[in-house]
Amino acid sequence: MAALGWLTPRRRSATARSVLAGEAAAEAARKSSLEAESAVAETEPEEPDFPVVGDERAAAFFDLDNTVMQGAALFHFGRGLYKRKFFERRELTRFAWQQAWFRLAGVEDPEHMQDARDSALSIVKGHRVSELMSIGEEIYDEYMADRIWPGTRALAQAHLDAGQRVWLVTAAPVETATIIARRLGLTGALGTVAESVDGVYTGRLVGEPLHGPAKAEAVRALAAAEGLDLARCAAYSDSHNDIPMLSLVGHPYAINPDTKLRKHARARDWRLRDYRTGRKAAKVGIPAAAGVGALAGGTAAAVALHRRRR
Repeated sequence: MAALGWLTPRRRSATARSVLAGEAAAEAARKSSLEAESAVAETEPEEPDFPVVGDERAAAFFDLDNTVMQGAALFHFGRGLYKRKFFERRELTRFAWQQAWFRLAGVEDPEHMQDARDSALSIVKGHRVSELMSIGEEIYDEYMADRIWPGTRALAQAHLDAGQRVWLVTAAPVETATIIARRLGLTGALGTVAESVDGVYTGRLVGEPLHGPAKAEAVRALAAAEGLDLARCAAYSDSHNDIPMLSLVGHPYAINPDTKLRKHARARDWRLRDYRTGRKAAKVGIPAAAGVGALAGGTAAAVALHRRRR
């Protein structure tokens, strides 16, 4: 009995100590968790919700080529016109080279863009605007619909869901941009305007292509007409050529940025988003020997094609 009397208090004491240890551990864990949350709050303060729901004086402006859509809308449009016998294979070769350069370099080359615009203007000259609009709807389904970046599309939808207006701003023809905006459920589009008389294209532009500073002026004019506060608006682009437009708004975003825009955005603490698979793979160190080989082969083919043209 003496032995049992000696054991019983010890068992009770051990149980009490276990309870005490468990409670102490739980309190320490809770305390450390609260300290960690406090530290995160101090170093990474919560940002206000954006876009702001119901802010009618805010809007969003999206560049098109390589921001909303992979590649250049004008080149895809050219492919569709070639399929419909609007021009010969020689012109298709030019469009193919320009598109290859755009996809490989990831930047807008002014010479190539001007060449593409001149080609497109000569091709549509004499055709009715209504005819090209109808064809443009078909071309969107054939060549553009599957090239919309889902990530950028989601950003645009966030603004729409917040009750804000969303506009495309692009150097592409305004007719093409309008079709894309309508298909995506956006408010509308600002684009390059080709001259027409009695509904027939003349082969000339009204003013100049909506590119670079011209985009900023278009956004400024639209904001004034619509009663928008640019400080509450957002703009999205992949190109350093659109820095004037991005600098106008209070919420600039660099989307799939080229090297110059990435550097500019980081220096000014602008937000960046990159939806390109290749860039993501490079960031996490995924081996891409096959992809590099294909890219090198494509580059060589494009360069050879360009040399033959010369």
